Amino acid sequence: MELFETKFRESMSSKVALLNRITYYIVNRKGKQMRPMFVFLTAKLLNNGEVNERTYRGASIIELIHTASLVHDDVVDESNKRRGFFSINALWKNKIAVLVGDYLFSKGLLLSIDNDDFDLLRIISVAVREMSEGELLQIEKARRLDIDEKVYYEIIRQKTATLIAACCSMGACSVKPGSKEVEVFRKFGEYCGMAFQIKDDLFDYGEMKIGKPTGIDIKEQKMTLPLIYVLNNCTKSEKSWLINSVKNHNRDKKRVKEVISFVKEKGGLAYAESKMHSFKKEALELLRTYPQSPYRDSLELMVNYVVDRKK
Repeated sequence: MELFETKFRESMSSKVALLNRITYYIVNRKGKQMRPMFVFLTAKLLNNGEVNERTYRGASIIELIHTASLVHDDVVDESNKRRGFFSINALWKNKIAVLVGDYLFSKGLLLSIDNDDFDLLRIISVAVREMSEGELLQIEKARRLDIDEKVYYEIIRQKTATLIAACCSMGACSVKPGSKEVEVFRKFGEYCGMAFQIKDDLFDYGEMKIGKPTGIDIKEQKMTLPLIYVLNNCTKSEKSWLINSVKNHNRDKKRVKEVISFVKEKGGLAYAESKMHSFKKEALELLRTYPQSPYRDSLELMVNYVVDRKK
């Protein structure tokens, strides 16, 4: 990971001093770095503990694209904080933040093109397309509040799971290009990503401080799994009260708290947790078709972390 950080910092470098100042700020406020770890552990599992230059490039491409999407997200959401620090748009304003996001996207794409890693480029390009589609599908559906469970899974598969799937298929592709493992580990990453997003949805109903205030999904009219389950399993009058609350009273703190309590009482959280654990089980079953090794153990720990994390 230390060597990766050096390579990642190099992959961001520019002749523009302002850009270097901003990318330095980004690198020093990194998050959990879960995504590059998925790239490295998958590669090591499939290649007797060895990684190569392509693996480092794959991890850098993922992190560049992921960081670009976060910078753009903060502009779209008008968010002034990211991981407890000021966001790029808060410090340098929207115009610069959008341009920095564009720059990071282009650096990620060029890193693969300059090294003829067209297979890696395909993986990340599909992920970027799906992330955009997932976000837009969510916006489209939020306007009508007509999301059923099937549509919800499609949204989170594209919006969140596709990038974790790209990490794992990128790791596999870096050491075993063209092998069936590339698809197997894409599926593994997708299951992890689905569980990861459901866990995030559950945080919205929790009491813990996790960097985003409780009830924010309701305020933003996001239809998450606990709410979808309850909407499909309550009386007609309860359903119209819920929809009215989310549509017209989502800024009323007292009403949002009532919605949260109602969803808990009606078993929305328990249902979402059971679905999260079934995605986790699918991921672990896939993993256990491979021989036991320190890398498989680490990936199992990562899968468990996805559902057990506290933030």
